[in-house]
Amino acid sequence: MKISYNWLKQFLQLDWEAEKVSELLTNLGLEVEGIHTFESIKGSLEGVVVGKVLTCELHPNADRLKVTTVNIGQEEPLQIVCGAPNVAVGQTVLVATIGSTLYMENGASLIIKKGKIRGEESFGMICAEDELGLGKGHDGILVIDDKYKVGTPASKVFNIASDQVFEIGLTPNRADAMSHMGVARDLRAGLMQEGLKLEFKTPSVSDFQVDERTLKIDLQVDDKELIPRYCGVTISNIKVEVSPKWLQDKLKSLGLTPKNNVVDITNYILHELGQPLHAFDASKIKGNKIIVNTLASGTSFITLDDVERTLHAEDIMICDGEEHPLCMGGVFGGKGSGVTEHTTSIFLESAYFNPIAIRKTAKRHALNTDASFRFERGIDPSITKYALKRAAILIKEICGGKISSEIVEFYPQKTEDFQVFLNYDNTNKLIGQILPKETIKNILASLEIKILTENEVGLGLMIPPYRVDVQREADVIEEILRVYGYNKIEFSDKLNTSISFSEFDDLKVENIVSELLTAHGFHEIMSNSLTKPEYIHLTETLDESHNVNIINPLSSDLSVMRQSLLYSGLESISYNINRKNNALKFFEFGKTYHKFESGYHEHKHFSLMVSGSRNQDTWLFPSKSSDFFYLKGMITSILNKLGIDQIKTSSVKSDLFTEGLVFNAQKKKIVEFGVVNQTALKYFDIKQEVLFADINWDILLELSRNQTVKIKPLAKFPSVKRDLALLLDQKVSFDEIYQLAYQSERNLLKEVDLFDVYQGKNLPENKKSYAVSFVLQDETKTLTDQQIEKTMSKLLQTFEKELGATLRQ
Repeated sequence: MKISYNWLKQFLQLDWEAEKVSELLTNLGLEVEGIHTFESIKGSLEGVVVGKVLTCELHPNADRLKVTTVNIGQEEPLQIVCGAPNVAVGQTVLVATIGSTLYMENGASLIIKKGKIRGEESFGMICAEDELGLGKGHDGILVIDDKYKVGTPASKVFNIASDQVFEIGLTPNRADAMSHMGVARDLRAGLMQEGLKLEFKTPSVSDFQVDERTLKIDLQVDDKELIPRYCGVTISNIKVEVSPKWLQDKLKSLGLTPKNNVVDITNYILHELGQPLHAFDASKIKGNKIIVNTLASGTSFITLDDVERTLHAEDIMICDGEEHPLCMGGVFGGKGSGVTEHTTSIFLESAYFNPIAIRKTAKRHALNTDASFRFERGIDPSITKYALKRAAILIKEICGGKISSEIVEFYPQKTEDFQVFLNYDNTNKLIGQILPKETIKNILASLEIKILTENEVGLGLMIPPYRVDVQREADVIEEILRVYGYNKIEFSDKLNTSISFSEFDDLKVENIVSELLTAHGFHEIMSNSLTKPEYIHLTETLDESHNVNIINPLSSDLSVMRQSLLYSGLESISYNINRKNNALKFFEFGKTYHKFESGYHEHKHFSLMVSGSRNQDTWLFPSKSSDFFYLKGMITSILNKLGIDQIKTSSVKSDLFTEGLVFNAQKKKIVEFGVVNQTALKYFDIKQEVLFADINWDILLELSRNQTVKIKPLAKFPSVKRDLALLLDQKVSFDEIYQLAYQSERNLLKEVDLFDVYQGKNLPENKKSYAVSFVLQDETKTLTDQQIEKTMSKLLQTFEKELGATLRQ
């Protein structure tokens, strides 16, 4: 947001340097991101002076050039070669001296140097209008009034405006500072803490009076919730033309392009007071009546930018007596009702619209105007009529005409000031320092916060309505601290801490898992919870009827909330692969969202994704590809870290995977993982294998929270590991092998793991090979060879009988 320093000085008579003001504003929370100089004429015509043409003769070597001598107030006149046809003796002209820079109307710049033109020396330049940036005229040199003394700087001839403009990074909560008056009000509060008490001067509207009652526009407002306050007045016999220079300069300093005097005045008031206004051509208001309401959804409306827009049933519309739309209230004007050079009478609007309604309308129609920017954050409802009067007075002064009606107003329920009780102890506790009570009261007074009651405990306060961000005691304390100065708060170099017993902490568990994974080279990703609706069609596992749809999405790609972390993870995988980063190991904590018959539900999940190489290729450790067993190992490590054991394994049934496993504990599914199916990979144009694990974080935390510490002595006797390469039917799952193994041997069998799967050449049709490891251990004695062989034979016989397995040779 741009704020003019000269404009601020209209409210506060301040002579500080702009840099010093900038520092104070930043300390007050209005961060100044930069200061730039505005000049109504670029360069301020520095080096250009008034001159008098003394002689003018034809150039001896050029028919179209003339050699002149010009007095610019120096000891000797300057010889200047000039090509203008109208140059003549006795003229008062503007001369650009050597070393000056001219910024022309077309944007080009020219540095004036001593030169020789066709053999004749030239020591400057007699300037035309466009060469000075004053206009587009280039028929000849610019001749000015003889009243100006030679040597007078051109900046004094044209009264060039110069200003320092602050670029303020305004935070969304500071609706009160969206104008020069608001910033000046804040600045005054800061200056009082610096010991400088300045009068806060606001524009007077005492001159407002109705000149005649010849043009009455009736007002009808249908919804007091959407339009809490609306005012209007008519002004007749105006002349719409170019604005005076001072008004144009004000707007240009803020980066605005002047339109005409009426529109420029409404923009001026918006930036001066923070109140958006709109002027209608009164002749375009049929029935001499303004109706403020909403129209049927689907109604067409052409806005000022010549775009035909389809209205929503909640859009606030300003209509005429026949309910034809004239303006999108608080957002954008209509093409047919605006002020033009043919306008002679206007209806001037000043209103307070519901901020939420304006924000929704602006988002729906992708419009972001100066008016909507202010309305949607919340303007001051108490200055609606004041701003209208201020604008009417300026229009009358600048555009002529007469105020031709009383102010019509809709204000059924006055906006009351907000009441808050401020406790002194809470203030000192939150600030961390005891502030004198008088200091607190002075700061509140400087912020126009009224003290209603006072006792030893605290203050009863009345918050003005323009402070929409100050609604609680904590907000008031923040205001006190902001004005008092964060830099003035004392702090100690001593750091005190204490160690206390802490209960189970969900965040701590997240950090434990995150540290484990990052130690193994994983990177955490954070994906958007909003996603594409098309993803639901890549699987039958997810149900489209369970989608949580966004009512007013930013785009079609962000119109539903995700039911799975898989597809947002695949977006990250695809993004990295496309940028030649093929060794990927990601994890993410996030929520999934579902709409069931019982209502809306959200569940926290934790996902792992691996693809490509698991480590960098070095001379000592060649790279290895990430595979199913690497992902399984990482999941097992996480579960072990959290003390979750007694895991039961089953085959995954979700079509998200081509193959995979499900881990269950206490009859609850903790995680399903495996190789992502080709349909999803093809959609994201991923040509390498991707493995994905979806962990139900809520259940995992519940199991981890209920774990008890179990202590047992280390086994005194060694374990034994044996492997079997089993040839099985394609339909046989590892889970069947796992369950049968423990049913066959309950005492000695400690672990069963699948460490290799082979499908391909040299195998019979519809067969596959599983390499399974078995760990045997007796905790009371060392196993003998006979015991081991007997156990392994019993396992093999079980697999042969139940699964039709054979040993692969």
